[in-house]
Amino acid sequence: MILDEFRLDGDTALVTGASRGLGRAMAAALAEAGADVAVTARSADALEETARIIREAGREALVFPADVQDHAALDALVAAVRERFGKIDILVNNAGATARHRAEDFPLDDWRRVIDVNLTSVFYLTNLVVRSMKETGGGRIINMASLLSEIGVPFVPPYTASKGAIRQLTKAWAVEWAKYDIRVNAIGPGYMRTEMTEPLYRDEKRHAIVMNRVAIKRWGTPEDLKGAVVFLASRASPYITGHVLYVDGGWLAG
Repeated sequence: MILDEFRLDGDTALVTGASRGLGRAMAAALAEAGADVAVTARSADALEETARIIREAGREALVFPADVQDHAALDALVAAVRERFGKIDILVNNAGATARHRAEDFPLDDWRRVIDVNLTSVFYLTNLVVRSMKETGGGRIINMASLLSEIGVPFVPPYTASKGAIRQLTKAWAVEWAKYDIRVNAIGPGYMRTEMTEPLYRDEKRHAIVMNRVAIKRWGTPEDLKGAVVFLASRASPYITGHVLYVDGGWLAG
């Protein structure tokens, strides 16, 4: 039955940036579909709330506070997940950062931080996890792209650069790792109302731009990603790899 293919029973997922917003919603969705879920972010208290939601869905949760810029912490994270669950079937690279300045005045420290969180940490952690997936027979990797993987907006050059790179890295990994039964895809959220985007949501000019462009006349919510992440993480998408699934309310169609 096709609905059975969406189930994740027996799988283990690792979700970064899972303390709030999009990451928390996707971790919850994976648990609701049957996966045990390891969650990481910097805030231990907020991760415990995510873990409570996972356990309420009847699944096991592992909380591992870490900064994705700390490569030693990522080494320890992967070791802890493997020790607890024995394998990692699904990796969701959700942790992200941004900063806003005029391009010509953009501080180099902010550039480096955004690129490190959004791109370098994804490269490092995914390579660790793929070594485990190759040992256990495959897996599914889901990166977080963005509308800015396709378009440009002012004041966020490193975010735009990192998300364009994530799109291309997704394609490169998909081609290289398909022979190991590892599928690599990405989700490209549109304008989602989260704690990070609340200043944009409350900016009347920016809010009007979004509402005038998006076909579904509202901002997205974290829950709008739940079906997408389960689909790409599940056996219902066996012939999909190297793809960016935009969940944008029709923004790019306009």
